Amino acid sequence: MIDCGEGTQITMRQMGIKIARFYSLLISHLHGDHCFGVMGLLGTLGMLKRTQPMHIYAHPDLQKLLQPWLDYHYKDLTYEIIFHAINPRKHETIYSDRTLTIETIPLKHRVPTCGFLFTEHHRDQEPIKRYAYCSDTMYSEKIIPLIEGVQTLYHEATYTEQDADKCTKYRHSTAKQAATIAQKAHVQQLILGHFSSRILEQSEFLNEAKPIFENTIIAKERTKYTI
Repeated sequence: MIDCGEGTQITMRQMGIKIARFYSLLISHLHGDHCFGVMGLLGTLGMLKRTQPMHIYAHPDLQKLLQPWLDYHYKDLTYEIIFHAINPRKHETIYSDRTLTIETIPLKHRVPTCGFLFTEHHRDQEPIKRYAYCSDTMYSEKIIPLIEGVQTLYHEATYTEQDADKCTKYRHSTAKQAATIAQKAHVQQLILGHFSSRILEQSEFLNEAKPIFENTIIAKERTKYTI
């Protein structure tokens, strides 16, 4: 799972996703909308008598924040929680096996933040599918060499160009900027998300992105995508 905002486990249940089936959690950064759901999720997994370890990949401060809660509330968990400290400012491989490699993508945000690049492999280790997740971030062409040619790119688009001045202050991107990254990186598909609640019509994001990168879609809550 990538990021875990408040209420994540409720949404998963509503979508029919079995929360006990995944074994790792990747946290891009420590703003609340990306990590406030972790404690509840870990507790629920304990109540379900999970036995398989849970691996959490995140900035080392997440363990510092969670450990007192774990020690106080969850002393008798039925499974092990294994923290893997990552450096969001560094591009590195954080996981690899015969079928999957996960790398970090350093991003520009108000706190240390990284995206994630997933590469699936054939048995002979030739890559067959690559997916990049980039949220939250300012426009940065430094990520282009890392995501070049991916099949699917998820890139935040908090604002439209009418609010472009807020991108510098809050370190986010516009839909136009996200589409420009997709176009320059020669990706096959762009998914936009992380929209400001001030913009009521999501069609505004598509209208801004599609002239630059036609194969753009909107990320919608409670929707399953094939990538």
